[in-house]
Amino acid sequence: MRESHVDVVILDQSFDPLDQGAAFVTREVNVLRPAQRRRIFFVSLSSSKRTMDAHAAFLQNVNIIVNHNDLGALDEILERAMREFNELYKDFNAACGLAAL
Repeated sequence: MRESHVDVVILDQSFDPLDQGAAFVTREVNVLRPAQRRRIFFVSLSSSKRTMDAHAAFLQNVNIIVNHNDLGALDEILERAMREFNELYKDFNAACGLAAL
């Protein structure tokens, strides 16, 4: 992530539990400067949280949460969530001369 440009990060909370892989990736995203973090759409996969639960996503510092049971609809969920994300940042991106994600 440090060496290349990443638009979307999809992270399963059970990723590499022995080496705390999910915690490491989350920490790497959280330490980015705000301008860099705004350009990454961070998705958390969870077995216990509800899909598109905005409050849980806010508490986890991610853009959306997708429950494992809803992975079959991941394309549609990401399309909707990214459309809302781009709409939220439309004026900001235009002012900065940035393209939508």
